[in-house]
Amino acid sequence: MRIRGGGISGAVVLAVTIAVAIGPVAPRRAHAQAIPEQLPKHVTKATLDSVSKGLDFLAKAQGRDGGWHDDNGAGSYPLTMAALSGMAFLANGNTPTRGPYADNIRKASEFIMKHAQPNGLITGPGQENSRPMYGHGFSLMFLSCVYGMQTDTRAQQRMAKVIDKAIQLTAEGQSPAGGWTYTPGSGDEGSVTVTQIQALRAAHNAGFAVPKGVIEGAVKYIEACQNSDGGISYSYGSRGTSRPAISAAAIATLYNAGEFDSPMADSCLQYVWKLFKNNQGNRMGHDFYANLYASQAMYLAGDEYWDEYFPSIRDRLIKQQSGDGSWEGDGIGKTYGTAIGLIILQLPYRFLPIYQR
Repeated sequence: MRIRGGGISGAVVLAVTIAVAIGPVAPRRAHAQAIPEQLPKHVTKATLDSVSKGLDFLAKAQGRDGGWHDDNGAGSYPLTMAALSGMAFLANGNTPTRGPYADNIRKASEFIMKHAQPNGLITGPGQENSRPMYGHGFSLMFLSCVYGMQTDTRAQQRMAKVIDKAIQLTAEGQSPAGGWTYTPGSGDEGSVTVTQIQALRAAHNAGFAVPKGVIEGAVKYIEACQNSDGGISYSYGSRGTSRPAISAAAIATLYNAGEFDSPMADSCLQYVWKLFKNNQGNRMGHDFYANLYASQAMYLAGDEYWDEYFPSIRDRLIKQQSGDGSWEGDGIGKTYGTAIGLIILQLPYRFLPIYQR
């Protein structure tokens, strides 16, 4: 497979620094009229206004402890919400020391590191609704992205210890089949597996040692879960019909793992693309989760896909946004929906290597 229009050839190893390619740090809402002269492709003034309102909502909803506790999703999955919200601020070009949301990133980082357990698992008191590996994976990805932007040496050293232990926990929690499930070492299924792959890739990009065999085993696991229609089933053990959301996630994480020329990734892309063309992305199930990864997959696949996909999801998100700047995401809550909506809308800014072509 060749990646269309994206200039990708082979595995891309990117240092985790701010890629100041295009797209400004979005201003606070009061200054939303300060529109840059040249916007990234497909980014409109309405997009900037939507992003500004969404970021302000997340900033105001953040608790004094650095976490988000405003709704059911934030309360049940505090580490997942903190990590995804942090990624939304990073995707805007903010760092722990730069930008109007730098303080929000610092607080989110501290909140996550405070919940790192001695065995390396990053989880809250409620064990993320008994599914800690989601929060662990998203937290590892977020901290790995922040690590390369951190200018405080002591803070960076503390973060490095958390990341190293988190990598070890992920590696040790991999199943013999190559995947992961909700708790470490207890089995495997697709959605948790793709979360761990992307987290490990972010850590690798940040310069951390990731056992090569772990990612190779995870890629083989996804390949084993592929059905004849190109999509990915729930798990290798239970199989069943292809899951659109997991399939979209698989494409993005396969690209993250360097599998740019994989025939499997290509057939999976065609499966998800067909769904999008037939349904305009409205009935893929777990809509926000599915489009979090579908947006990355379409962006990485090149302009042939991105030029049709992004304007559609952009306009739908802007239309769905509430007056307070939030999105209600998949019934999980406003923090979840807003963080994901912002990540999608800010992909054209190209500030984060994990989301870049």
